[in-house]
Amino acid sequence: MKVLIADKADAICEKTLKHRGLEVVYKPGMKPEELKNEIADYEAVIVRSAARLPADIIEAAKKLKAVARAGSGVDTIDVNACTAKKVVVMNTPFGNTVSTAEHAVAMMMALARHIPQANASTHAGKWEKSKFEGVELTGKTLGVIGCGNVGSVVADRAMGLKMKVLAYDPVMNAERARELGVKMVPLDELFAQADFITFHVSLNDKTKNMINKESIARMKKGVRIINCARGAILAEADVKEALESGQIAGLACDVYSKEPATEHIFFGMPNVIATPHIAASTKDAQITVARQAAEQIADFLLEGKKTHAVNGDKV
Repeated sequence: MKVLIADKADAICEKTLKHRGLEVVYKPGMKPEELKNEIADYEAVIVRSAARLPADIIEAAKKLKAVARAGSGVDTIDVNACTAKKVVVMNTPFGNTVSTAEHAVAMMMALARHIPQANASTHAGKWEKSKFEGVELTGKTLGVIGCGNVGSVVADRAMGLKMKVLAYDPVMNAERARELGVKMVPLDELFAQADFITFHVSLNDKTKNMINKESIARMKKGVRIINCARGAILAEADVKEALESGQIAGLACDVYSKEPATEHIFFGMPNVIATPHIAASTKDAQITVARQAAEQIADFLLEGKKTHAVNGDKV
């Protein structure tokens, strides 16, 4: 059986698949039409975030049995189209957890102390000490929206920084909140109290544009926002307006509604820190998710085993 690796992945991915006796073609960077033509001969495909699998490409995949996402988010894959064709879609939700959480914490600290801006200024030969007065994290309140795999690690690290952590997560129970040491609150209470807000939720109908004019108005004036989840969680035009007015003091953003984002309304704003969707991009995480995705595909094709199948109950 043949497996297509359609995105850049650590070499351990191809090595693992071949070790399990599968034929592998490594072909990242294909354009949609190229991928549509290529995918027809494969029983499985592995992707990251660059290669997209919309319905027309899934329809062209005549032999396809399984898709693995070397990462957690599956919004670049038409899961419904896969389910209709009895194609199992799996992800690796734990492989990049720590890397993503650490990036969110790093973004929060950079936001609090204007580190990128101060770095650029100093490299330019300026000495603008008073311009970059920041705030301490100690004693501040962090609102974590989505306290699952990544959010719970962010909460743990924040408590190590002596922050108070409020959590909003509709599926988290009180016992789990006690284990984590966070206080569960309604979303409006989190907005009203948080000095910093970080998002660790998937993109769906409930989370899309959840940060808009109405929700921003309920936030504490001068709130700082970190988004290392999905760009479309923010209604970006509304956030830009709030950044200009000072309602939002700063934004640290790793994700955007359209990627790659070579142009964006946030770019060039003095109170925005922007990175190019690199929260999970550590050597450690990429080795882990590449190996896990390969093992998942091999286990399914050779043994029928489903691991972290997002549509497993329907296929």
